[in-house]
Amino acid sequence: MLQTVSRASVTVEGSVTGEISGPGLLALVGVTHHDTPGTAKKLAEKVAALRILPGEKSCVDLSAPVLAVSQFTLYADVRKGRRPSWSAAAPGDVSEPIFDQFVESLREAGVDVGTGVFGARMQVELINDGPVTIIVDSDDLDCPRSGTHGRQ
Repeated sequence: MLQTVSRASVTVEGSVTGEISGPGLLALVGVTHHDTPGTAKKLAEKVAALRILPGEKSCVDLSAPVLAVSQFTLYADVRKGRRPSWSAAAPGDVSEPIFDQFVESLREAGVDVGTGVFGARMQVELINDGPVTIIVDSDDLDCPRSGTHGRQ
């Protein structure tokens, strides 16, 4: 999920671990079971080039930063009962290297990237500019998949 921001920061245990001043993007990144390092690379390329900043510009066009925050809760399934299921989220040992690949691929595209701390309890502050919030799903990318899947 992407949000256009004029600034954003992540704090863990009282210390700021990542921050950006905008215009830029806050990227809340969830990883599911069929995502791969290749998926992360394609997603990063899409995020870097997506023209959703002022003047229909991209992060690459404006040299705008991205604050990337891992967030497995994006895959919450609340269809049954009152307690979310997290079964669609990949486990940490699978998702952390994919998240790291996403961040590295953004940097390779020339984007300045700040991050939180993977798996930590984080406080995220942002000034949403627009507001603009866009969901970019790996199912929407032209990526090869391992196994079969579908949207539920």
